[in-house]
Amino acid sequence: MIIDAHLDLAMNAMEWNRDLRMPVSEIRDWEKGLNDKPDRGRGTVSLPALREGNIGLVVATQIARFAPPGYAFPGWNSPEQAWAQTQAQLAWYRAMEAEGQIVQITHRRALEIHLAQWNDGSPLDEKPIGFILSLEGADSLIDLSHLEKAYEYGLRAVGPAHYGLGRYANGTDATGKMNQQGLDLLKAMERLNIILDATHLCDDAFWQAMDHFHGAVWASHNNCRNLVDHNRQFSDGQLKVLIERGAVIGAAFDAWMIVPGWVRGKSSPNEMQCNLEKIIDHIDHICQLAGNSLHAGLGTDLDGGFGKEQCPHDLETIADLNNFPSLLRKRGYTDNDINNIMSENWLRFLRNTWPR
Repeated sequence: MIIDAHLDLAMNAMEWNRDLRMPVSEIRDWEKGLNDKPDRGRGTVSLPALREGNIGLVVATQIARFAPPGYAFPGWNSPEQAWAQTQAQLAWYRAMEAEGQIVQITHRRALEIHLAQWNDGSPLDEKPIGFILSLEGADSLIDLSHLEKAYEYGLRAVGPAHYGLGRYANGTDATGKMNQQGLDLLKAMERLNIILDATHLCDDAFWQAMDHFHGAVWASHNNCRNLVDHNRQFSDGQLKVLIERGAVIGAAFDAWMIVPGWVRGKSSPNEMQCNLEKIIDHIDHICQLAGNSLHAGLGTDLDGGFGKEQCPHDLETIADLNNFPSLLRKRGYTDNDINNIMSENWLRFLRNTWPR
């Protein structure tokens, strides 16, 4: 079984209006002629494609940024609107659960039950895909009482920042330390045993969070600044601290994070020779820093606002994650290493984080 630690499933269902129960090919056909999003007709993710790829467990997001009028990034004009959007996304997850398409995983026992059922040899197309709920960017938490509410409905990981300035922490393309509200968020997350997702934290906020948060931390979808020099990626120093903290870092599949020199809206995956091998370069860099294969995984972020026009050219749908083991083997990785990267690192992290 493969684990993908970052997919914006509900965002695609609610904001892109994609019926993810359909095969990817049918979603693309339905979107022909639409041009309201740059990736229309180029999506790569659906529930059937996840099953086809033996991707039995994902970290699935809620995401809604607070963006007052005139802000540099799109979003909602009030935290209350952003919260309401996350609740609409939660309603979609609940609807898919009720239909048996997915099943929420919130604790150790549920994880073990799901793994046993997924690996019992029966047809995958009859099985629900497990999902762990994560909040990407904390702007939608009106106050910390809403973190408590979210924990009650199963939220198990939070990334305090996304792009730009945030209510709790600044993210990609921004600078500055966390405010008191952000530090209080970290304290509440630690008390509730909510995983800190360090992805998107700006450098100032990252180092501050590492000093103030003493719970479990991962980076669900992050690549290496050593290979693509941008503040969205983590430096070797940041990666080493995450490794020391026992984190797993999920490789992201957005082309501008994979190869240097990508120009959005102009570059193409073929032209830039952006393929799955280039993602393995990032995975290998993390493994070399760690001296082992215990801290690298997959957190693809596929269909996270981009599609085939901005992902590896040798990936048609998310089911092609199945090609990773053979590519890793060609690079000298053992079967044990490959199992670590494809799923076991995330599973070990969760087992260490969640009490029995």
